[in-house]
Amino acid sequence: MRDAFRAALLSPVLVPQVAWVVLRAARLPEAAGPREGVAGAGPDLRLLIVGDSSAAGVGVETQDEALAGRLVAHLAPHARVHWRLEARGGATTTTALADLAQMPDGPFDVAVIALGVNDSKNGMRRARWRRNYSDLVSLLKARFGVTRIVASGVPPLGAFPLLPRPLRGVLGARAAALDAELRALVAQDPALRYVPMEFPPDRDLMAADGFHPAAPLYDLWAGRVADRIREG
Repeated sequence: MRDAFRAALLSPVLVPQVAWVVLRAARLPEAAGPREGVAGAGPDLRLLIVGDSSAAGVGVETQDEALAGRLVAHLAPHARVHWRLEARGGATTTTALADLAQMPDGPFDVAVIALGVNDSKNGMRRARWRRNYSDLVSLLKARFGVTRIVASGVPPLGAFPLLPRPLRGVLGARAAALDAELRALVAQDPALRYVPMEFPPDRDLMAADGFHPAAPLYDLWAGRVADRIREG
């Protein structure tokens, strides 16, 4: 309640700041290239990546440089990876549920989820976020046969260089609250693995818009996700 009241008081400032951020962040396109394929040698690993603009590779030119491409590159020495990317700019847990409902049934062994920025920006309540995420996990298990799910944490929006103050503080608090809910959910489900989205505060790790990852950050992120997948 306190956060909502504070946000309401700041709304004359926040509204134009949000509009400016959305406009600037929307300038970069999603990464070009295939969104499914097969690579590597070894035991078969069927991989589904679900997410928003960061999972779609905004900030780099090709999918080879983005999360999907770097993740496959990290896994390929250990497995024959059959991968598919289902991600788009602006995606939330709500839209991801709707999009997956339109997909043909699996099967997949592992799913990676990269969501939370847009839920934070849109002011989703913690209870609904947790319910949506739980529904997403259940859908991945029941319909697509997924037995392992790697949940990328909600990025710390309070540290994003693009965001002006006071918007940075408001969104940072929202993102932290959703991330806390995600950690609690992961702790209750042995099929879930959590990957923190805390990285060195290096401007070179961010894309030109200051909002999305650059190639080095995508590789760092993918390496962390690959480590969690290989644990299983």
